[in-house]
Amino acid sequence: MKTIEDVKNKRILIMGGVGFIGHNLALKIADLGGDVTVVDGLQVNSLGYYTSQYSSNTNSELYISIINERLRLLKKAKVKILINDIRDYHTVSKIISEEKPDTVVHLAAIAHANRSNKDPFSTFDHSMRTLENVLDAIRNLGVHLIFFSSSMVYGNFNNVAVKEDAYCNPIGIYGALKYGAEKLVIAYNQVFDLPYTIIRPSALYGERCVSRRVGQAFIENALKGENLTINGDGSDALDFTYIEDLVKGVILSIVNEKSINQIFNLTYGQAQKINEMADIVKSHFSGINIIYNPRDNLMPERGTLSIDKAKKLIGYNPTNSLSIGFENYIEWYKNFAKSYPEFFETKR
Repeated sequence: MKTIEDVKNKRILIMGGVGFIGHNLALKIADLGGDVTVVDGLQVNSLGYYTSQYSSNTNSELYISIINERLRLLKKAKVKILINDIRDYHTVSKIISEEKPDTVVHLAAIAHANRSNKDPFSTFDHSMRTLENVLDAIRNLGVHLIFFSSSMVYGNFNNVAVKEDAYCNPIGIYGALKYGAEKLVIAYNQVFDLPYTIIRPSALYGERCVSRRVGQAFIENALKGENLTINGDGSDALDFTYIEDLVKGVILSIVNEKSINQIFNLTYGQAQKINEMADIVKSHFSGINIIYNPRDNLMPERGTLSIDKAKKLIGYNPTNSLSIGFENYIEWYKNFAKSYPEFFETKR
């Protein structure tokens, strides 16, 4: 079975590659000697959004600094960056024709469920249209497509470790579009024999995220001396996954032929309660309290995802439990805050 080091023999194009997952993936591939190019319009959850007059996000300046750090690291690693709108079909076709990738990793999409439910038109435009362009551009080229879906496609987990062949019943716009996109990818395989791998991650966290996922929100609030907010009673359990483990799983999907035409859960493989994550934060910051709000009824009841299939077929082996990965994330954010103290003025 091949290892992540074999990625040095691949040409990889990452669509949406300046995003949270994409830039971390590109940095790892470059570190391993792989030939990687990223394409990004910098509009979705990126510089275009946070520098726009339409953004009312109080953390805009902080997130601009984080995104600029991504770009600095990519340039330092000599990763080729193409700033292009992936909704433009002719541009996408031209890039793929010129770059001649072996693998295209498709990450160009709205990556937040709440934002999708509030703005379905933009979600469709930046998620399905970008995917349609990529699929059509590579349909006859034999290029391996890795499509990022979500554990949200399952809907409620019903207290079992969910396997990839489980019945999918997504709740809300985000999950529905992800599931529809999966079906479109599979249809291109049926019609054009397009090789694919579908990846379903869960509850990601890690360095240089700006999506305000729960772990990021906890740490930012704590750094500012603010209380933590949880929707529900905190007993909801999520399969929290550190970005380092996910990235290794994606690279294993790129280099192993057994990943072709498969769907993989790429998570840590063990759910933990949101309260447990909050407790880790409280152990690092004194005087922090938790405020509990009503639970969002558009959030499915989730839990553990089975990763047995990925372990067997591609050798996936996540090593960062919440007590390891989240501790690393907290330390990274503390160091980042030292460099940008103006964004973390305490409110106590």
